[in-house]
Amino acid sequence: MHLHQADPDRLVGLLSLDDVDALLTSTAIRTPAVRVAQDGSVLPEASYTRSGSLAGKPLTGLVDPRRLFDLVDGGASVVLQGLQRYWPPLTRLVAELEAELGHPCQANAYLTPPGSQGFAVHSDSHDVFVFQTHGTKLWEVHHDGGVQDVLLEPGLVMYLPTGTPHAARAQESASLHVTVGINQLTWRHLVDRAVRPLLDAVDDGHLPAAYVDDPAALAERLAERLDALADAVRGLDADALARRQVEGFLASRPVSLAGGLRDRFALPDLTGDTVLGRRAGRPFRLVDPGEGRVRVLLGDRHLDVPARVRPALERVAASARLSPSDLHDLLDPGSALVLCRRLVREGALTVLP
Repeated sequence: MHLHQADPDRLVGLLSLDDVDALLTSTAIRTPAVRVAQDGSVLPEASYTRSGSLAGKPLTGLVDPRRLFDLVDGGASVVLQGLQRYWPPLTRLVAELEAELGHPCQANAYLTPPGSQGFAVHSDSHDVFVFQTHGTKLWEVHHDGGVQDVLLEPGLVMYLPTGTPHAARAQESASLHVTVGINQLTWRHLVDRAVRPLLDAVDDGHLPAAYVDDPAALAERLAERLDALADAVRGLDADALARRQVEGFLASRPVSLAGGLRDRFALPDLTGDTVLGRRAGRPFRLVDPGEGRVRVLLGDRHLDVPARVRPALERVAASARLSPSDLHDLLDPGSALVLCRRLVREGALTVLP
C-alpha cells in the first residue's frame, strides 16, 4: 500500500457528486454501466431498472432514479462501471495512463450512503489506485500480516497492489470514490502468445498402441518432438514479437474523439497559421514497417505515409501544439498543410481556439 497527497480540486474535477447525480438522473444510463451492492451482495438489476423505448425500439436495463434512490436510502451502494468509456475526464485520464504504462486500465466509481459498506473484505486481481471525491471513507487494508485503517478524503490517493485484501465504510456523510484498475499484462501472456502457434503445430496423432509396454520408445519419439519444438522456439524473433506486442496494444486502445465533429467542419479553413494541438490521451507512436514507409500508431487505427515525412511526424510527436507553418523547414507549405489536415481528420490533432 502507498499513500500520496494530491490536489483535491483536480481529483474532484474528475468526477464529482453532482456529476454522478447528473449521470443517474439526467441520462439514459443503463446496466451494466451501473450495478448496486449491499452488505457484500450485488442486488438484482430488476430492483433498480425499468424498460423504455427510443424511436419505437425497446430499451431495457434503464436506471430508474426513484427506485435506485430508495435502495440508497436503505444503505445500498451504487457502482458506476467502465467510466472510461462514457465520462470524458476519466476517458482522458485512463488513456494517458495506458499510453504511459502499456497496460489496460479501467475506472469505476462507488457511491455509498453514510455509515454503509458495499462489499465485505475482498481482494482484486489487478493493481488499484483509489481517490476520494466526496465525503470520507475508512478503509481496512490487510498487508504484512496486519491491518491498517486509512481514512480517505478528497486529495488523498491510495495504491493497492494486486491481491491486497481490503474493505471500506462511509463515515458521517455520503462517500464517493473512484478506482482506477490496472489490468497488468504478464510475461506468461507474452510468452504464451509467442509459443502457442508452435504448440498448435505439433502433430495431433495418437500415442502408439502398447506404449505402456515400451516407455523407452515413447520417450524417444517424445524427445524428437520436444527437440523440434525447442528449435522452433529458439528461432523466434524476439524483436519482431516485441514490436508486434507494442503495435497490437496501441492499436487496440479505445480513443475519444471529443471535438472531432467541430474539427471536421474546420478542415476547409485550415491554413498554415492555424494552431493545432495533440489530442490528449491519443497514442502517437512512430514505427518503421519497411519498404520506404513510416507508420503512425493512433490507437484504434494506424496511418502509413512515405518515410520522407518522418522528420515532420517526429516534430508533431514532440509538440503539444504547433501550426502547419512550423513544419515548413521540413516540408513544402502544401505538403505540411496536407499532412496536418490528415492528422486532424484521423483524430491525432485537434484545432485549438
